[in-house]
Amino acid sequence: MRMINASVPEVVREIITQNRSIYDCLKMDVINYTALAVKIQSEVEKHLGNTVNLNTVVVAIKRFADSFEQKEEVKKESVLKNARLTVTDGIMDIKFSSNDFGLEDAAALMNKFSKINSDYEFIRLADSFRILTEDMDDVRKLLVPLPHEQNFSTGLAKIKIIIPEENRSGATSYIPEILHAGGIEIVNAFFSPDNIIIVLKEKDASKAYDILRLEIGR
Repeated sequence: MRMINASVPEVVREIITQNRSIYDCLKMDVINYTALAVKIQSEVEKHLGNTVNLNTVVVAIKRFADSFEQKEEVKKESVLKNARLTVTDGIMDIKFSSNDFGLEDAAALMNKFSKINSDYEFIRLADSFRILTEDMDDVRKLLVPLPHEQNFSTGLAKIKIIIPEENRSGATSYIPEILHAGGIEIVNAFFSPDNIIIVLKEKDASKAYDILRLEIGR
């Protein structure tokens, strides 16, 4: 989970959104902002790669909490208006540790992936990087000689959402909320200035796609 060139409020919003218990407590206003800031401060710093003042995290949490009061207004403005969706099932999520895999190794691996299937996602994190790609025999063969420390998950699907710039600020919290309301639990999510990638169980992909398409049509 990583946002490139992200600010403290963006990282805080992403961390809270990915933790359903914290998200629900914040939305119901039954959580102490300072206590939550202490809990997630190290994770915020890990994502940003530098130290962050505790009060800055507290302010970011409060601003995110305040945004829930505007939820109905945001919904009327149709956060997903003019968004574009693509869904791909049969996805494998592969995680490599940066300690075992340098940037040159990653570049060489990307070149090999491109020859097998160019439709993959490369996501760089603070201490690792991930690849979302179709679960294919050639991909599995490619992983055999690599360090065994990498972890991979199968039976997944990805939904890529391209949202107009004017609507992106509310989308990172709104999308997980409507999917959760529809009984869909997100396995992972990756946010960038250009798009949002939702990773979920393959069995939930069709329903999640229909939920998002319905929102786009409103």
